[in-house]
Amino acid sequence: MDKIKIAIAGIGNCASSLIQGIEYYKTKDESDAIGLMHWDIGGYKPFDIEIVSAFDIDKRKVGKDVSEAVFALPNCTTVFCPNVPETGAKVKMGWIQDGFSEHMANYDENRTFVLSDEPEPNKEDVVRELRESGAQILLNYLPVGSEEATRFYMDCALEAGVACINNMPVFIASDLEWAKRFEEKGIPIIGDDIKAQLGATITHRTLADLFNKRGVKLERTYQLNTGGNTDFLNMLNRSRLASKKESKTEAVQSVVSQRMEDDNIHVGPSDYVPWQNDNKVCFLRMEGKLFGDVPMNLELRLSVEDSPNSAGVVIDAIRCCKLALDRGTGGILYSPSSYFMKHPPKQFTDDEAHKMTLDFISGERSN
Repeated sequence: MDKIKIAIAGIGNCASSLIQGIEYYKTKDESDAIGLMHWDIGGYKPFDIEIVSAFDIDKRKVGKDVSEAVFALPNCTTVFCPNVPETGAKVKMGWIQDGFSEHMANYDENRTFVLSDEPEPNKEDVVRELRESGAQILLNYLPVGSEEATRFYMDCALEAGVACINNMPVFIASDLEWAKRFEEKGIPIIGDDIKAQLGATITHRTLADLFNKRGVKLERTYQLNTGGNTDFLNMLNRSRLASKKESKTEAVQSVVSQRMEDDNIHVGPSDYVPWQNDNKVCFLRMEGKLFGDVPMNLELRLSVEDSPNSAGVVIDAIRCCKLALDRGTGGILYSPSSYFMKHPPKQFTDDEAHKMTLDFISGERSN
């Protein structure tokens, strides 16, 4: 199979895990490929992906080969594949706009972004880079709250004719105007806001669905998350959290038997704990009523390495997006979006979304 050529906006921890994973699975076969939902998607294996273009704003990454940049500070995720060969793709200076929150300038350089003094690109520069690199799919890995910067890259992708996977909680695929633009151009998009392989949101959804199926009324719930990567540091600026909180909350609300009052559900990041690095800890509580209105409650603590958890899903999203390109399918890819994303254009239960995605892969569903 030909390589799937990708571009990435934001070479942070999530990109690091993805790039490591592409190399890591080259030494595996289907029998020992731990951590994948699918080994083969339409003939494409996990290592049939090649990064050809990248953008970032940190001076420790700009100008470096991607193979080096993914290990540069402030990245702090687990290194499970240290020997990533040179990719030939140099990290280009990105468009800053709202991709950098001012409060992050007050933290140690090892923990925060250090802005490059390279000139920022304009739209023409990014479109030219996407075209000349041969990129087929653009992955958005910008920080939470990067509303304007995300729209800038999505606009560039549309101009360049490049498919998109929007891993961040800026609503593109689930926004009618943006969805229409991708539809009119015949360009596929998967979005919005990546759902981890086995993280806080998928666990919360699964338990909420279980309550529903077992006749338990869910009355109150919270999901509190702590971590020590730049994502959690960035989210200390609460003004950047509106879309993130909506995305995570709606992912749970969509599977409960009856929509919960706003006061009875709280889902979102809680605090930044530097020594946790890329480890994310979720504290989950669910209170409900059983037979005879008898009360019950459930408390759960989940600890995961945040970025590999994301990469385990993105590596499938990339291959599903390439299938759409191969088939000439444009616009929103509803099936993969519903299974891989927290805030897809249409919400389904995870069982339904899983079946839809399998049908999409097999060709039984067009999108």
